[in-house]
Amino acid sequence: MGTHVLVPLDGSSQAWAAFDHAVSNHDGGRITTLHVVDPMAGVYSDYGGGGYYDPQIHDQAVERGNELGEDARDRAEEAGVLETATIDTAVETGPPARTIVQYADENDVDHIVMGSHGRSGVTRVLLGSVAETVTRRSPVPVTIVR
Repeated sequence: MGTHVLVPLDGSSQAWAAFDHAVSNHDGGRITTLHVVDPMAGVYSDYGGGGYYDPQIHDQAVERGNELGEDARDRAEEAGVLETATIDTAVETGPPARTIVQYADENDVDHIVMGSHGRSGVTRVLLGSVAETVTRRSPVPVTIVR
């Protein structure tokens, strides 16, 4: 049996570059894409300490993760690797770095391939630390793709 590679996907160009790297370098194995939904998706505050939760926002984030998984499968099919590699998709809710590491540990992942940063702007500063945290805490080797 081939190597099981985990590729976290957030829709950023760096995440897709990591997916493409995994597809081109791990032919014959199993690739799982993982979209992590921030547990704060759907939480709004009134800045006075109160707030409310909108489950539709969370559901939309989960649906976005499912769409990314479908896009990954289409991308792998276009690359012609579905004959030799298995593409699985997963959507989990939790803190991104912790959820990625936990998923790798609980699902017999052999290698993580991920983008160096997520989105741009202010969220880039926040999400850039995810790759660093995963690299430090991962039970398996991590490849960071720019």
